Amino acid sequence: MTISMYQAAVPTITRSLANLAAILEKGAAHAEAKKIDPAVLVSSRLYPDMFPLAKQVQIAADISKGGVARLARVEPPAFEDKETTFAELIERLHKTIAFIETLKPPQIDGSEDRTVTWQTRTATKSMQGMPYLLNHVLPNVFFHVATAYDILRHNGVEIGKQDFLGKS
Repeated sequence: MTISMYQAAVPTITRSLANLAAILEKGAAHAEAKKIDPAVLVSSRLYPDMFPLAKQVQIAADISKGGVARLARVEPPAFEDKETTFAELIERLHKTIAFIETLKPPQIDGSEDRTVTWQTRTATKSMQGMPYLLNHVLPNVFFHVATAYDILRHNGVEIGKQDFLGKS
């Protein structure tokens, strides 16, 4: 059995982002229950040289929409990095999921061998579609979702592995 690029990308990424939105909802509920200023959690970091929670969520959304858009050869929507609340971060994830779900299998399937080019902060990079998805996009999405999870867990939010993985 083979798996299509669409099936490897869209359901996997949208599930991860939806799980992150649910984790953020638990973070907001935790802040309210414990009388913690939510801004403290949104700006929390695992280590001083790491990005805070808000930036982790923004990057997870950006790599998701940008990665899938590049495979589909469409322009992703641009989102300003201005979220400062749990509600705004959750909304960003929902907007990202909504965009990704507009893409159809014929737009992404067949991108395995297509050259994908993107700009980083310091360079222009290119990869073939399948390694781009499997070795760049998905690991980056998982890294930033896991880091956001870790920030909240480190701050006492009662979440576990099942929250990260979501319902089967």
